[in-house]
Amino acid sequence: MEHPGISEKLFLDDLAVGDTFTSAAHQLDVDQVRRFAAEFDPQPFHLDETAARASLFQGLAASGWHTVAITMRLLVDSLPLADGVIGAGAEISWARPTRPGDTLSVKSTILSITPSRSKPDRGIVVVESVTLNQDGDEVQKLTSKVVSFRRR
Repeated sequence: MEHPGISEKLFLDDLAVGDTFTSAAHQLDVDQVRRFAAEFDPQPFHLDETAARASLFQGLAASGWHTVAITMRLLVDSLPLADGVIGAGAEISWARPTRPGDTLSVKSTILSITPSRSKPDRGIVVVESVTLNQDGDEVQKLTSKVVSFRRR
């Protein structure tokens, strides 16, 4: 089931394998790329256009961690779990660089739901979140284990 722009809070019992959630969009600009990089990933290919052209990226690229941070924001806004998006582990892959001017959105799909045997008030939900640019190209895939609680 597709859940675009859902507003009610969801509990473990509300989720089903195959459910999808689509985020709003976030446009990235040069200033955002440089500000994040200057503080958290100060490498030349994130900060300086000339150095970036001579790098593997062949142009200014956002830090992968910046892409993760944007993804997290979009995920929190589009996957309205009742007690928040509480991570319990994740795998990340970057398919291509995120660039200034890219408009990112996230499509998340519930892959599995495992109720806890020792803590019956919760379970682990595996969510695949694919971050796409404005052309529909995958820039990142985040597969995360998220704690979700049952309705009380």
